[in-house]
Order: sequence, then C-alpha cells, then structure tokens
Amino acid sequence: MKKLTFLLIFIFSLLTPTFFIYAADPGASAPGVNNPQGTVKIVNPLGSIDSPQKLIGQIINAVLGIIGSLALVMFIYGGFTWMMASGKAEAVTKGKNIIIWATIGLIIIFSSYALVKFVLTNIGALKT
Repeated sequence: MKKLTFLLIFIFSLLTPTFFIYAADPGASAPGVNNPQGTVKIVNPLGSIDSPQKLIGQIINAVLGIIGSLALVMFIYGGFTWMMASGKAEAVTKGKNIIIWATIGLIIIFSSYALVKFVLTNIGALKT
C-alpha cells in the first residue's frame, strides 16, 4: 500500500508542472497538430504592470491605503475612548490625544501620498 501511494505521488508530482504550464494560457496547446513547435505562452500574473516603476507605484498605493484605513480605526478608537470616559478627565484627555495624533498621522499620510504621486507621475510610472 505504501509503495502504491508513493508511486501515485511521484507520478502526480512529475505531471503537475505540465498541467500548470499548459493551463497558463487557454490559447496554448501541447505539441501536436495545431502547435508543432510546442510553444507555450505564459500570461503576466501582474496584469497591465509591465515596468518596475508601475509595480512600485502600485505597492506604495496599497500600503498608503492600508495606513489610511488604520488612521480611520484610530479615529474610531479615540472617539470610543472619549465617549466611554464617563466624565473621567484622564480618559477624556486620552481620547482627545488619540484623535489629535490620528489627525496628524492622516495629514502625514495625505502629504506623503501627494508627494509619491507627484514623483511617480513625473518619472512616468503613473498615467493620470
């Protein structure tokens, strides 16, 4: 039983890369009548991103989006802390400080986004 399992795993591991190569492009086919050379076209997994500048620009935009979402979470947390203070001065101050620092962080995020967009647009990585 162990030999049969090992044999099946071995055969599957040999054939699996072939399945993925030919499945990468629906227009590609195995060597044969329609494709005598057996050429295989591999589809770009990044889509329309064809330069390092575009890739870096997309990564920076994604990171800035995540950081902006974290700033929103901090606003909600600061507001919740302030609302649940029950009149305690230190809890109210803590909630206000969280909101103030989240605002400062959001200003930094927006300015960094504007700077990155300006730089990437001028080097030709982004098309506006």
